[in-house]
Amino acid sequence: MSESSLTCGEALAEACARIDGESPRLDAELLLTEVTGWPPARFRAFPEATLEPGQVVAFRQMVERRCAGEPVAHILGHQGFWTLTLEVTPDTLIPRPDTECLVEAALSLPLPDKARVIDLGTGTGAIALALLSERPDWEVQATDLVPEAVALARRNAEHCGLPLTVTQSHWFAGLAHQHFNLIVSNPPYIEEGDHHLASGDVRYEPDSALVSGSDGLDAIRHLVHKSQYWLTPGGWLVLEHGYNQGEAVRLLFRAGGYSNVETRKDYGGNDRLTLGRWH
Repeated sequence: MSESSLTCGEALAEACARIDGESPRLDAELLLTEVTGWPPARFRAFPEATLEPGQVVAFRQMVERRCAGEPVAHILGHQGFWTLTLEVTPDTLIPRPDTECLVEAALSLPLPDKARVIDLGTGTGAIALALLSERPDWEVQATDLVPEAVALARRNAEHCGLPLTVTQSHWFAGLAHQHFNLIVSNPPYIEEGDHHLASGDVRYEPDSALVSGSDGLDAIRHLVHKSQYWLTPGGWLVLEHGYNQGEAVRLLFRAGGYSNVETRKDYGGNDRLTLGRWH
């Protein structure tokens, strides 16, 4: 098939036959959207639409990278999260749809109209920016230990036009002492040596954002313990965790003195986050 006569339908079929993974069609459509600027609905309605030779070359190059295992978000350089489009680099985790459940949980809490909020280990800034986009009267801060992540979150805040304050800090260590109505985090929570680290997109993401001790709970233990010194009376702590860690995290919250402890599920029906209130 010559490049000059390749149609959208043919290009997608060619890519789907080569891409491994859970969603080859979605991956192919995202790559073709990047190349053409067309929405996926156009590919489906007009599969006979012909691509320009340069578009075919660019698309096939992207497909090669995807076939080699590189995440789609890294190939595109951006990822959708909540209602935002965020720049993504290999310095941070790729924002995932299940983390939107943490945003939903935070927005459902009984918080003041001008709540003070902090997102610890912010990465791209996804959680903090999503919250700020919905609650512009909140005072939202974010931290990350990695300088490149701090710079990335600041760029995303500027691109989204949102007044997010981002500080380089290992959790609370680099902050002036203050109190928050809400502390949120998607900390590392994978066990050392977990087989998932050798497959999928996580191969391209930093271990420091993924791995947390022999049981995956070291960062969560630290946050549950330290957050009590930074929360206002009645303030909330909301943490994302692994699908099989709900019971263990609830025990940590309760042992730490939190009330109203509850684990909520992600879009796949798995335990994904636990929240509690500090009195």
